[in-house]
Formats: sequence, C-alpha cells, structure tokens
Amino acid sequence: MNRTAAAVLSAAALLTLTACSGDETAPEAKPSATAPAPTTTAAAPKSGLPPEPTGQVRADLLAALKTAAPETVRYEDKAVDAARNQCQAINGGASKLDWTASQRFTYKDVTTTETQGKAINEALKKSGFCTT
Repeated sequence: MNRTAAAVLSAAALLTLTACSGDETAPEAKPSATAPAPTTTAAAPKSGLPPEPTGQVRADLLAALKTAAPETVRYEDKAVDAARNQCQAINGGASKLDWTASQRFTYKDVTTTETQGKAINEALKKSGFCTT
C-alpha cells in the first residue's frame, strides 16, 4: 500500500472513532413544543380517487352502475374498484373516458362496450360518487 492510501485510511479511521465518541455531558436534543405538527391533508395533493365506499354509498353506486350497464355489477368488488379508478380519470381530466370505462369495466366474462362506458361515466357523474 502506498503512503497516500495509508494516510487516507488512517484519517478515515480517526474520523470514524471521533464520530462515535460523543460528549456524554451534553443534554439530549428535545423536540420543540412550539413546532407545528405536520398535517397530511394540506400537504398531500388530492388524487381524485374517491374513498372505498361502504354501506348506502356502496349500494347506491352499484345501483347506478347496474342501471348504466347491468353486467358490470356481476362482480361487485371489481365494479367498485373500476368505478373508483374511473372517477380518478374523470376528476383528472383524462381523454377517451368512454373508451377507458369500457376497458376498465371489462373483466372475466363481462364485456362492456364504449356506449355502455359512456352511460357509466354519466351515471358516475350524476350520482355524485366521483366528487366524494
């Protein structure tokens, strides 16, 4: 090993040892009582994704979807997830919403047309689900 490398290693070892030893008489830092508590609602951007619906809100959503495209509610959990994601697209100003709905609400043995996708979008907007 050359002298430069040995000097660098020695300096690194010395810094490591000094960093580990601390002044044991120094008081521990305490959090300030006047510091504002962080808030998640003000700092987090709104995603446009409605919360998971329960109870009557879920029942109303499924009824609205069934009216728009009856087969889409055959698998209720999938329909609810698709509705939440479609709301995010609607709220985000996405393009091709009717096509997107037709794709999003097509699963397993359920096929949704673009015309039904348009009806789903109208039902989601009219029901107010996408604004919750």
